Amino acid sequence: MSAKAKTFQELINGDQAVLVDFFATWCGPCKMMQPILEDAAKQLGDKVKILKVDVDKNQLAASKFQVRGVPTLILFQKGKILWRESGVVPAHQLVNTLKASIAENP
Repeated sequence: MSAKAKTFQELINGDQAVLVDFFATWCGPCKMMQPILEDAAKQLGDKVKILKVDVDKNQLAASKFQVRGVPTLILFQKGKILWRESGVVPAHQLVNTLKASIAENP
């Protein structure tokens, strides 16, 4: 990546799949997702980039993607939503779903 950090919009519109975790610091299930996301990141490597978006600090982004509850995970690639899920997603299910979604949209 260049020295200039990419914006959220540039990242979700890019060729690389981006999993966005819409979370809140006060949310218990969101805290449960943290180790799951770290595990998924290790298993998927550079196939997917994982971003965390605090809904309290980024209400516009949460509103734009109609995030009504946290955690909400949304997988983007080339600006399209490939998958979304609210609530805690087990690690094996998350990894399998991401792999399948990415494989269907090379």
